[in-house]
Amino acid sequence: MFGIGELTLLLLVIVAVLAVKRLPDLMRSAGKAARILKSEKQALKDEDGDPSQPPPRVIRGEATERDTP
Repeated sequence: MFGIGELTLLLLVIVAVLAVKRLPDLMRSAGKAARILKSEKQALKDEDGDPSQPPPRVIRGEATERDTP
């Protein structure tokens, strides 16, 4: 019979074989998430750190009325 170690190794091999097709997508998603977190961290750092920066510009748009039934 198989022991716990052999079953774990077999399960890892099966998961690795089945995940090969999705691995590039997973890595791409992880990269995007890392970039988003990095940019958010930088935005928070900029927001808190330097009061000499001018406030962000607000571009006024056109307001439209919503159609209500």
